Amino acid sequence: MSLYEDLVAAWVPAKHDWLCLRPSGEELVSRLGKQKMFSYCAYDLSFLHFGTSSEVLDHLSGASLVLVSRRHQCSIPATNLSDIAASAVLLSSKIAPAVSIGEDSLIYDSTISSGIQIGSLSIVVGINVPSVNSTAAENSFRFILPDRHCLWEVPLVGRTGRVIVYCGLHDNPKNSVSKDGTFCGKPWRKVLHDLGIQENDLWSSTGTHEKCLWNAKIFPILSYFEMLNLASWLMGLSDQNSKHFLSLWRSSPRVSLEELHRSIDFSKMCQGSIDHQADLAAGIAKACIKYGMLGCNLYQLCEEILQKEDLGVKICEDFLGLCPGLLEQNSKILPKSRAYQLQVDLLRACRNETTACKLDHKVWDAVAEETASAVKYGFKEYLFEAPSDIPTPVYKNNDFDGSADHSFHPRRVKVELPVRVDFVGGWSDTPPWSLERAGSVLNMAISLEGSLPIGAIIETAETIGVFIKDDAGNEIHIEDLTSIATPFDGNDPFRLVKSALLVTGIIHGSVVASMGLQIRTWAHVPRGSGLGTSSILAAAVVKGLLQITDGDESNENVARLVLVLEQLMGTGGGWQDQIGGLYPGIKFNASFPGIPLRLQVVPLLASPELISELQQRLLVVFTGQVRLAHQVLQKVVIRYLRRDNLLVSSIKRLAELAKIGREALMNCDIDDLGEIMLEAWRLHQELDPYCSNEFVDRLFGFAHPYCCGYKLVGAGGGGFSLLLAKDARHAKELRHLLEEDSSFDVKIYNWNIFLDN
Repeated sequence: MSLYEDLVAAWVPAKHDWLCLRPSGEELVSRLGKQKMFSYCAYDLSFLHFGTSSEVLDHLSGASLVLVSRRHQCSIPATNLSDIAASAVLLSSKIAPAVSIGEDSLIYDSTISSGIQIGSLSIVVGINVPSVNSTAAENSFRFILPDRHCLWEVPLVGRTGRVIVYCGLHDNPKNSVSKDGTFCGKPWRKVLHDLGIQENDLWSSTGTHEKCLWNAKIFPILSYFEMLNLASWLMGLSDQNSKHFLSLWRSSPRVSLEELHRSIDFSKMCQGSIDHQADLAAGIAKACIKYGMLGCNLYQLCEEILQKEDLGVKICEDFLGLCPGLLEQNSKILPKSRAYQLQVDLLRACRNETTACKLDHKVWDAVAEETASAVKYGFKEYLFEAPSDIPTPVYKNNDFDGSADHSFHPRRVKVELPVRVDFVGGWSDTPPWSLERAGSVLNMAISLEGSLPIGAIIETAETIGVFIKDDAGNEIHIEDLTSIATPFDGNDPFRLVKSALLVTGIIHGSVVASMGLQIRTWAHVPRGSGLGTSSILAAAVVKGLLQITDGDESNENVARLVLVLEQLMGTGGGWQDQIGGLYPGIKFNASFPGIPLRLQVVPLLASPELISELQQRLLVVFTGQVRLAHQVLQKVVIRYLRRDNLLVSSIKRLAELAKIGREALMNCDIDDLGEIMLEAWRLHQELDPYCSNEFVDRLFGFAHPYCCGYKLVGAGGGGFSLLLAKDARHAKELRHLLEEDSSFDVKIYNWNIFLDN
């Protein structure tokens, strides 16, 4: 069967007739033929072929070093109890004390007991050396694997034990004795001479095949330590007892690589690997819960543990029992959101979906509380108390000073804001990431079709209560303000304004006790645009409410309040959207964790030439595809709470790219900005594989020859895209082609950088 032809043909209906004539073809068509292929489009990928053992080591120690984790799911002794080179790669392995591992070696899926020394540039796979029962184990047994050697073991069908196999890193099993064939890095002639082995010990005299390592009956099947001792002898490391080893080797049943590959018990080998990795995962998870700060990905570890099925569930149940102690021990420094997420994951691992669902809301409540605390110390208590329990705020305006004079004073404020487009850095602004790690975003405020598309008008009214109306025709009059409380219904069209009333504290004061408010909002932007519409609209409402009460309407304060507001709404979200709309122009924005959370906005002093070139080359295109950001955000937040390594590294890189993008724009290098946008788009697809779709891939594929960069704005999945053309001529040509091509049905907006406050 050909992996390149037969398997792929099973997914291609036009190839089914041809495939049915091939071995196993009918079964492939039956099992795979009705399944759909998932198409994932990525650009500028390089293909890495893992070929020989030496090529694997070259990859691990070469230019791609930064992409390789040197330690993953391992149990390793203290540095003063072992000698493990920093460049050695240890994956899914348990290493005992008194073990030595040389530079650039790879140890995978193995248990290495005391007394084992592994040289440099060696590969050890699937080895499980039994522990020696001795009070001085480190002195009772020694085995050395020389530099540039491979060692592995496999189970055989019909046998209880395993066969230990070994060779030199550069041995070619098919090179014959007469054509430079080697074993353990030495010519066959020298091996036979030094060990006293005859050719007929290894190869049949009647065979017609060339004599080589592939068909040499050299690997004995004995007890484990006898096989290790003979391995040392065959590798030329035993100077004593040569006659004894030769006699033992000749009298033992032996197999060749050829025979071994025909007799491997793959089922037993896979099950052994599963059990080994599950046991390792259980040990790491227990240590993480009992002694640590949940820095490991417990969800991933549970997935490994559950491969043991019912026993795995029992292990996870035991871990669940440790959770109360974890919270009690680390209550001052361990975020509740992460602790709750751990419990949710463990409950699901224990197949207790009902309780897990009940606890789910505590995760998001905890994120909201942690965000409120970071924005302003003690602010979370202010949010979650009932309106009647809150002391009356002090207002600067005499009209709202809480005095006995409650005569009506009509006031009206109007706030209009631009939308924002983000070049790079999104996700690093989102809690809980931004509460624990630094974030950086490069974005820009723009108007669409010559106007500011988002706004709110707030007026005082003589009628008590709050009247709310939006541009979709929804309206409501709320007389009982105590009804405004979290959690909000996800389908409530007024929850944004209600949340704004909460975070500004207006419903707790004397303003709405003596008069009413009329609030009208609009957002002339397609739903699911990715332009930060929800957050910017929230900023407009919050700013308007603070203006009408003479509160602190500074952009920094409004940005902080909107960050809390979005947690109350249940949509999540970070700070970059509201900052993108509140502050004009192109900005480099940063946040620094702490209490309070520090936000920094650094405007880029763009030259008229840069602004002109950017406005000529950048196409702002609505794809017509709609996807709500909070659906993506929840998945990303959960992965962060689980400490997903890929997600953490991707967001770190996005924040770093924002700094690089700032330098590119300061140097007026728009082409470099395009490269940054492309990398950012690839990283967004790593964070969420569904942030693109077939239509978007086709659009970007069409635009690729004309552009130096492109991406979807916001969380992706639809909405607006940015197409950064190679120059003004390519921008005009691409715009014309897209407007003429009915198969795309996109709308290209006229836009300008918004430069005024």
